[in-house]
Amino acid sequence: MEHQLCTQIFTSHQPFELEQGDVLPLLQITYTTLGKINETRDNVVWICHALTGNSNPVDWWPGMVGEGRFYDPEEYFIICANIIGSCYGSTGPLSINPLTGQHYYADFPEVTIRDMVRAHELLRKHLKINRIHTCIGGSLGGQQALEWAIMQPDLIQHLVILASNARHSPWGIAFNEAQRMAIFADPTWNQPRPDAGQSGLKAARAIAMLSYRHYEAYQVRQSETTNNKLSDFKAASYMRYQGEKLVKRFNVISYLRLASAMDSHNVGRGRKGIVEALANVKASTLVIGISSDILFPVSEQQFIAQHIPNATYSEIDSIYGHDGFLVEYDQLTRLLHSFYKNLHRSAA
Repeated sequence: MEHQLCTQIFTSHQPFELEQGDVLPLLQITYTTLGKINETRDNVVWICHALTGNSNPVDWWPGMVGEGRFYDPEEYFIICANIIGSCYGSTGPLSINPLTGQHYYADFPEVTIRDMVRAHELLRKHLKINRIHTCIGGSLGGQQALEWAIMQPDLIQHLVILASNARHSPWGIAFNEAQRMAIFADPTWNQPRPDAGQSGLKAARAIAMLSYRHYEAYQVRQSETTNNKLSDFKAASYMRYQGEKLVKRFNVISYLRLASAMDSHNVGRGRKGIVEALANVKASTLVIGISSDILFPVSEQQFIAQHIPNATYSEIDSIYGHDGFLVEYDQLTRLLHSFYKNLHRSAA
């Protein structure tokens, strides 16, 4: 049976107060669904996307979502919502501020991971979903999924956290700050136009790629086949290519706001501490690390698994670093099969 992707926009006309005090007078969330909700309404899989992702997981996670994949619409009702602050349809810097009639651009306020989750809570209630079978996310998406499981302990049945953390590290913040410095070095970054800051964003993306991948991945994919080159190296052209590719699809202010949201991530904020917050998670939890991840090292996932009651930790062996959760489909599928199978065995 063929299942059609359905992309829609949810609009809330109620003022939406952000964690840092600003207010969005109008909130829009673009979301995509795939499959159908069953009669018992217990087959919902909510996917939280990463920093530059969008609401269509078939687009950026094709090895995991779609017909014949692990999250098959024949079995699950799959939802993915674009986060606020992004440039893919939800309220963000490219949106019109209804108070001024102009695009927000650099006037768009700072948002946090909790703001993103609270916005998706409004969408969940609009869709009349009272139970999420699985909430899954990697990187910034994992930060959202973890926050949601803490904010609403009885909502999520299964929680899957990929290459993420409970608090963003000084190392991760430093990488983001280096990217911001690259953007701010571009004098056009805050000009009120959608293509502002593109040179800075290209440089920022190149910096980010060094944290997303690993030494071995560059050795395998970008090594030269001759000893005689003096210039025009594959690794250099690859970095330029990655920068060019991002500026064709993303906005510089969105990049700044989402990176800052990642920096602010700390599940212990206002909750007596990180360990105490993790102890509140009731979902059956699988935490997955990637052996070569230098941005979110496996110690961060092990910490989460250690402090969520009865959580399971598993690890992907990959040369692709942090991006392994977007590449290693076979390993990820096996880990998920094992996770659900063990839960069913325990419940029998």
